[in-house]
Amino acid sequence: MCGCPALIDVLFAILTFFIITSLTLTRNEGLPVDLPTASTGKSQVQTKLVVSIDPQGSIALNRQPVKEIDLVVKIQAFIDRDGQTLVIINADAHVEHGRVVAVMDRVRQIPSVKLAIATQRK
Repeated sequence: MCGCPALIDVLFAILTFFIITSLTLTRNEGLPVDLPTASTGKSQVQTKLVVSIDPQGSIALNRQPVKEIDLVVKIQAFIDRDGQTLVIINADAHVEHGRVVAVMDRVRQIPSVKLAIATQRK
């Protein structure tokens, strides 16, 4: 024989590996930041929008760069018709407190939005 069954087995093993690997990938909508820790943090089952603040203070909405002044308009474009939109603030632990408060203040201007802050468990 020409060894074709062995080649098919190898291709099947590689295909299986890629399928299983792709199933374990998670969807991460925020930018990679060093989150602060909190022992009272709770997991949110479903997030709608993620506002990330990187260590330099730059803001992104669902990984898309946005200016602080445009944040309210951009979030309002994503609001669900039922009015229950959750916005997660995903700020790096090294960002100035004032910067985070300013972003939170902008988000809280939208009456139909619930606000949450992302943390890591200790």
